[in-house]
Amino acid sequence: MPHVTLAADTNQALGLAQYAIDFMASAAPDQAVLDRTNLFFTDACLCGLSALALGTNAPVLLRQEAAHYPTPPAGFGTLAGVPWAKGCVRTGVPTFGSSQDVQVEKAIVANCSAVREWDSNGTNFGFNPSLGHVAGEFGHNDFYAVPLAAAQLRGKDGAYALKGMVLVDEIRGRLAEVFSLKSYKIDHVVHGAIASAATFGAMLGATAEQIESAIGMVVAHYIPFRAIRAGKQLSDSKGASAAISTEAAILSVKRAMAGFLGPKDIFRNPEAIFRLFEGPGQLFQKISSAGTGIPSAKAGNAHASPFDLVLATGGSDFAVMGMHFKLGLYEHQSAGALQGLINLISRHPHLLADQTGEAIRSIVVKAYEPAFGIIGDPAKRDPKTRQSADHSMLYLVCTMLRKALERRHANPKATLGWKELMLLPDDFGPAALHDPLTRQLMEKMSFEHGGPDFDAKYPDGIPTAMVITDVTGATLDSGLVMYPGGHARNDQGNDRVNLNEILDHKFAMLGTLVTDKPKGLIERFSNLAKKKAGAVATMLDFPLEIKGKFD
Repeated sequence: MPHVTLAADTNQALGLAQYAIDFMASAAPDQAVLDRTNLFFTDACLCGLSALALGTNAPVLLRQEAAHYPTPPAGFGTLAGVPWAKGCVRTGVPTFGSSQDVQVEKAIVANCSAVREWDSNGTNFGFNPSLGHVAGEFGHNDFYAVPLAAAQLRGKDGAYALKGMVLVDEIRGRLAEVFSLKSYKIDHVVHGAIASAATFGAMLGATAEQIESAIGMVVAHYIPFRAIRAGKQLSDSKGASAAISTEAAILSVKRAMAGFLGPKDIFRNPEAIFRLFEGPGQLFQKISSAGTGIPSAKAGNAHASPFDLVLATGGSDFAVMGMHFKLGLYEHQSAGALQGLINLISRHPHLLADQTGEAIRSIVVKAYEPAFGIIGDPAKRDPKTRQSADHSMLYLVCTMLRKALERRHANPKATLGWKELMLLPDDFGPAALHDPLTRQLMEKMSFEHGGPDFDAKYPDGIPTAMVITDVTGATLDSGLVMYPGGHARNDQGNDRVNLNEILDHKFAMLGTLVTDKPKGLIERFSNLAKKKAGAVATMLDFPLEIKGKFD
């Protein structure tokens, strides 16, 4: 497959900048890559719009903040004297559901925050065994607001925007394969911020040196730690992390294009995060080795970064092809358990015979690290906020089980799969958080670390097993679930799902929260490659009603 390699002993920041420029000029991803990226984009937009429509806190606040930074509408302002905007046709872009142009970094922080709020958009696991790049860093498709904004600023069409989306996913996805930020308690959004700086700069016509400066500023000035995700009950900072880092990345590009000189050669800088933690001259050891590795450290070269970086320029071997869809609202580490539950209640319908769950004596889930550490925290046995509930293995499994019990009672012949049991925003509202049946089921459930055998199978899959003991004492075993529904390799396992059918249902359910005509909303973000510049310019310009406040 066509690719470029940025060797560890080269200036990878400058190489990444040139790669991004060349990509926008001449890269040729296969149609399958473009189609999958467009599907992730549609997914992200429906997640974001539904979060805004229901009045979630951070997205609404940041959208309101953006409104205080208006710019003249296209055709009415002047771009003279604005160095970063020399190739642009407008001075700002809109937020979701608005026709008001605002400063681009403010629109992006608002739109990225909305997309991420439900924690329901795409996920990558940093796993590329063919190259030995298996660092296993997480990441999400949070950053499409960046290439969309760049296309709008320059008056470009949907094909240009979509190509930028492939680019931002390729850079952050490949970085996730070679460097595990979580091992040092650094938040995974750093990879997305670097990708955003490179993509935005390339799409706006920045030089390679300007993009290198912007990447240097991102890494030197704006490193978020996982403190934003720590604590017994999670806060707005968890969902807005990608957005805030991306805001900084866009500002860095604008400053670099205006002449600000950031630190060069940041990947080889011995006091920046990469060499500080790994490779030659490292000062710190890994906090945890689970799911991490140093794919290509150049121990003998005192001036090398810890990794080679391999990036696609054409064909089908792009990072986005290994990213996973979430089939509802849940932390991605729980997908194996949710699939296991669906499998068991399908095979053993008597488990749902009693609406109160009395046919079930106990539930035991085993999974790998880092899943056990992230969504098995004892504090999350009693989640009090939506952000904590969607990071609680017990809550997620038992809420889906409660829904299965209720639906089977309402219709004894009901099919109970991903569509019918999909976790949606209502499943994380105040009533659901304190639902007595869910809490009763949670008391019957335990979550255990599966040990080295499970750990070794991640991040190839999501190795999880569930055992339910029924009221008679019989034990019912899901077996090992590796590739649950939504996983990029789901077609290689025994739990195959009709992905497009389930995503259509998800889009419709989220779209219905925004408008009574969700089909038109979904079509607005579909077939992006065929949309002309005018359609891209007004893509976010439609009525959006915020219906109260989601608590």
